[in-house]
Amino acid sequence: MCGIAGIVQFKGDAPVDAAVLRRMCDVMAHRGPDDDGFYLQGRVGLGMRRLSIIDLTTGHQPISNEDGTLWIVFNGEIYNHAQLREQLQARGHQYRTHSDTETIVHLYEEYGRDCVQHLRGMFAFAIWDTRTRRLFVARDRLGIKPLYYRLTSDNFVFGSEIKVVLAYPDVRREFHRAGLPEYLAFGYLSGEETFYRGIRKLMPGHTLELEEGKEPKIAPYWDLTLNQSDSSHSESYYIQTYREMLEQAVNSHLMSDVPLGVFLSGGVDSSAVAALMTKIRQAPVETFSVGYAEHAYSELPYARIVAKHLNSVHHEVLLTREGFFDSLPKLIWHEDEPITWPSSVSLYIVAQLARQRVKVVLTGEGSDETLGGYSRYAFTLKNAAMDRYYRGLVPDALRRGIRQFIAESSLLHATTRRKLSHTFLGLDGNSWASFYFDNFFSAFNEHDQSALLNPDLAAELTPGSAYRDVMDYWERSSGDLLGRLLYTDIKTYLVELLMKQDNMSMAASIESRVPFLDHVLVEFATNIPRRFQLKGLSGKHVLKKAVEDLLPHSILYRPKLGFPTPWSGWLAGPQLDTIQAMLLEPRSLERGLFQRAAVERLFQEHRANYRDHYDRIWRLLNLELWHRVCLEGKSHDSGAGDVNEARLASRV
Repeated sequence: MCGIAGIVQFKGDAPVDAAVLRRMCDVMAHRGPDDDGFYLQGRVGLGMRRLSIIDLTTGHQPISNEDGTLWIVFNGEIYNHAQLREQLQARGHQYRTHSDTETIVHLYEEYGRDCVQHLRGMFAFAIWDTRTRRLFVARDRLGIKPLYYRLTSDNFVFGSEIKVVLAYPDVRREFHRAGLPEYLAFGYLSGEETFYRGIRKLMPGHTLELEEGKEPKIAPYWDLTLNQSDSSHSESYYIQTYREMLEQAVNSHLMSDVPLGVFLSGGVDSSAVAALMTKIRQAPVETFSVGYAEHAYSELPYARIVAKHLNSVHHEVLLTREGFFDSLPKLIWHEDEPITWPSSVSLYIVAQLARQRVKVVLTGEGSDETLGGYSRYAFTLKNAAMDRYYRGLVPDALRRGIRQFIAESSLLHATTRRKLSHTFLGLDGNSWASFYFDNFFSAFNEHDQSALLNPDLAAELTPGSAYRDVMDYWERSSGDLLGRLLYTDIKTYLVELLMKQDNMSMAASIESRVPFLDHVLVEFATNIPRRFQLKGLSGKHVLKKAVEDLLPHSILYRPKLGFPTPWSGWLAGPQLDTIQAMLLEPRSLERGLFQRAAVERLFQEHRANYRDHYDRIWRLLNLELWHRVCLEGKSHDSGAGDVNEARLASRV
């Protein structure tokens, strides 16, 4: 695990400046505190920071092939590299190390761009071919590891984090304002664009080939295929097969020359990983959990049950309100973009705890998106079925009137309004963007945004841009409704979750692994028939049955909390005044993004319990902090800087 960086210059005879490449790597030293390495050849430079996990003594990067004509920098883990090594050695390839990095080089020698088809794992890598003067860049199928780049007529610059690209001279820190509608709706950008104008991300399952004097070739090499026809296999077949495949995935993810542990929430996903890890190792494992003093939001009691059941070496940490707010600027700097979910802070805190004991953790990420685990899937299926009857029986004009009553009537309390607005009564069944995305993702839907945005800014934005990228995936999906929901979330929502997990764990210099996202396991899981996936409003039926022999019934079948944070409660009281004052400061309003009256109205409605705006306030707060920390360069260190910026906790 590490961070990678690179420069390819197109013009002039001056070689790559080694000091610039080193500076790009130093800005992500948290990703690899153990080692660094550089390759410089004329107008090309590759660099890395290493967190040593595999082959501690000879795994130094960059690594070359036998004759030094191919050079690679690599971030990730290849879990089938031992098998690939045997095959490649049988074909005459000679190894100098025991690292998985060298296997990728020899695969590229053997198969060229098709080398990615042979890899099982998480990866982002770049290979420079000195003979063809070609740079080959690839990212894993599901987006577990990140890769950002900037391409101009002068150069191509890339790195594992956006700040690496920003460290290159003359790269402007400029807000990509066209992405604002999607951020307000979803909290993230699901396409190639980032929050910085001119900086893009290589999408999951894609490769990029760059040759001097030619346009770069960006191409997909993998997509998730959903079967159209129902399977004749029995439920027991899917349960047994999934168990076997999951156990194999967990076993492969234990590959390490350093200590490993598990992030344990007490939910079925992380508990299943911990149980299988214990079974495979036949020894207690280290488990790490985070919770809150607010017991309604804390899953620590469930984590303790699992830890006791597995006899793990268990560790816990409490996140306080003060610690939460104090961490925000620092973690926004680590993510390079506004934080989408408050749980990012919790993830960082537990990663810090784990770093005191281990260097690698396994997590339960990816189970919900591949096995229909979120309640929104079953709810949407039932909501859609009821909506079909509703639209057939109730005239359109009356349906519009009911939606307007739910949205605007002062007779409804905020909680009642919120619950009704999620049902077919409060949604427009003719619009899928409203029926699903607005229902479960959007903080500000298109109507809300029209009232919020500064008119001059709204005029320059493309209508419908908030939903363009995510709807592209929806239209590309196929199969039944559940399959289409899973496909779209895997391509959008899950990618953002993985970015959060990567950045928050690497901020603490720890590697996180996601066995549920072994791509072969994902391909099997997403094609399990719906009747076996969902039972009532509960998902992941196959997983629960598959690990019934390993975990208590009370853990497997308890209601899902989903790593909650007490954000809405922490928002109550004087801290709400502090955040409002920040958002209405002249420096904030002078950005020209939002109307002052709309922001004031949002806080008024929240205080009056007319609407619950905690998610909208979170979006606006993070966007403002991002402007200050990432664009304006204000201090992001915890406990430093202006009281309104870097130390929210001191005012709330």
